[in-house]
Amino acid sequence: MEILALFGPTAVGKTGIAIAVAERLRARGEDPVAVNCDSIQVYRGLEILSGAASEEERNRLEHRLLAFLDPAEEFSAGRYAELAHAEIDRLLREERRPIVVGGTGLYLRAALADLDLRPPVPAEIRAEVEGEIAERGSAALHSELDPDLAATVEPNDRKRVARLTELARAGIEAAADAEGMWTAELRHRARLVGLTVKREDLANRIDRRVDEMIEAGVAEEVRAAAEAGPSRTARAALGFEQLLAEVDGSPSPDTIEAIKSGHRAYARRQLTWMRRMEGVSLVDRTGRGDAEVAEEVVRLLDDS
Repeated sequence: MEILALFGPTAVGKTGIAIAVAERLRARGEDPVAVNCDSIQVYRGLEILSGAASEEERNRLEHRLLAFLDPAEEFSAGRYAELAHAEIDRLLREERRPIVVGGTGLYLRAALADLDLRPPVPAEIRAEVEGEIAERGSAALHSELDPDLAATVEPNDRKRVARLTELARAGIEAAADAEGMWTAELRHRARLVGLTVKREDLANRIDRRVDEMIEAGVAEEVRAAAEAGPSRTARAALGFEQLLAEVDGSPSPDTIEAIKSGHRAYARRQLTWMRRMEGVSLVDRTGRGDAEVAEEVVRLLDDS
């Protein structure tokens, strides 16, 4: 049985399409299960901020590796790979089709292939780098990276800049860049589908997503997570720091716009990753509902 992997930028509608695909697969006798590959949706208590599938959506399609981790826990692509491989292997043995769905490129690759992932660095180096980023900003540390490494990451990508700086200070050679790692041989046959939408439509979808997050109480969610002592990887969620900085608890228009801008920038990076992947089938959902897109995705599966 072939794995289906659905990847795309934030707010493109991956969950809705995955559910619509699953409904069509069940109609012909299959029993699909979604396997999350979003690095923030693994955290319990950040479902609004991360855009995780709602309880109603999970009732329509079973999800694995979703909202299972305490925000205080540090998480890595290496640990995710171990869990995802176990889930996917189990589902295939049970003849249940895995639908790997999410927007974190490294996690998608980690789920589908055996990657050369770097080990964790000593806690004192991690704390030192985190303190410097908080004080000086990620762009300052980016300027100190080896030029070849610096060329693989944006200066404002706080998490990735921190990781590369940590590895350098620990004397550990960084792994190949994300695009290069995609050439690794896949563990199982997989159909990779990349979801796209016109830029203006995507910007509108992101604006609506952020507005809905605010209305749903994302600020209160972030404050509750902060009180529990979140890990660095949990705090890397888009909008976490901006919302936490709001002293009166009500996000200002400037903060809301900054969060939207951050999501738009991240979406551009996701699209860049996706278009550089080998073997991806691009599906444009501009002006199309989940059901229509799902029909095309199922046809791609059948043509494999």
